[in-house]
Amino acid sequence: MKTLCSTVLSGDTPRSRLLAGLLLALLLGLLLAPFLFPGTRALNVAARICVFIVLAASYDLLLGYTGVVSFAHTMFFGIGAYGVGIAMFQAEADWLALLAGAVASLLLALLLALLLGVLSLRVRTIFFAMVSLALASFFATLASQFSAFTGGEDGLSFKLPALLSPATQFLSAPWLGVDWSGKLLTYYLVFFCSLALFLLALRVVNSPFGKVLQAIRENDFRAAAIGYNPVLYRTVANCLAALLACAAGILYALWLRYVGPDTTLSFNIMIDILLMVVIGGMGSMYGAALGAAVFVIAQNYLQDGMKLLSGSLEAAPLLAGLFHPDRWMLWLGVLFILSVYFFPSGIVGRLRGKP
Repeated sequence: MKTLCSTVLSGDTPRSRLLAGLLLALLLGLLLAPFLFPGTRALNVAARICVFIVLAASYDLLLGYTGVVSFAHTMFFGIGAYGVGIAMFQAEADWLALLAGAVASLLLALLLALLLGVLSLRVRTIFFAMVSLALASFFATLASQFSAFTGGEDGLSFKLPALLSPATQFLSAPWLGVDWSGKLLTYYLVFFCSLALFLLALRVVNSPFGKVLQAIRENDFRAAAIGYNPVLYRTVANCLAALLACAAGILYALWLRYVGPDTTLSFNIMIDILLMVVIGGMGSMYGAALGAAVFVIAQNYLQDGMKLLSGSLEAAPLLAGLFHPDRWMLWLGVLFILSVYFFPSGIVGRLRGKP
């Protein structure tokens, strides 16, 4: 059993009972989410966690393992979502259109990542960060301005193949408290694809290629001195991260059945991804998974928790006002500051005993 687990995890075991327990709880929680947490909102949160685990893992491949700061990640995320959205909106809602949109978006993301890496990674990484930011802003503007093609600020709502449509019912009545519909099938498609992509990212960072990336991150001059080309490895890492982010965008579009600038191309999403990686722990795929889960849950339920807390403090108006639900963003920022202070190496770093 241990050998099988080690093989699936590419030899990168949690090395901490508490961390292993948290990861197992996260996996089982997402796998059984439709049964454990009934309701549309809970299922939507679970699907978002699945997607953002892949997105955070793809960004950690760049930032945590390669040491490259990029602000173009939401661009690749948006390319995946818009590729599927435009294909399904323009053509009939069938599997061929879905496949064509997914393949086209992946190829475009790969081409842009390759050009961005070749043209920008030869110089200092801060230049790459600025170029990636400019390119991401350009694509966000492009999506807003080409309203006839992208739907502009309103975005595009589209239909999915009949098998994935919420109107499709596989059972005439709910079973085990769950409505067995196309929506449930879509969730499990998102879940298993996200799990496969996460394990793929885990395999990449624990391969000899991943070890070279870490060596380049620590000292690119020494890596070059022993025969490794930092520009080549950084470019390949950028392409892999872009493909993973694009795949996450495809899954997100499938789940939402909608694509728009605010849902995929917003710079706020880029900040969210960075926070997920930092909270979980840079240079750890498990950190990306836990960071994404913690952040998405806080985004969706912190306000509800503060509402309950504020209601229980009505006898103390000052405290009740301090914890008013409208101030949830303030407390989210406070929680982030506290997490960085008490967990400077992230959740995974602390659980693995790193300083």
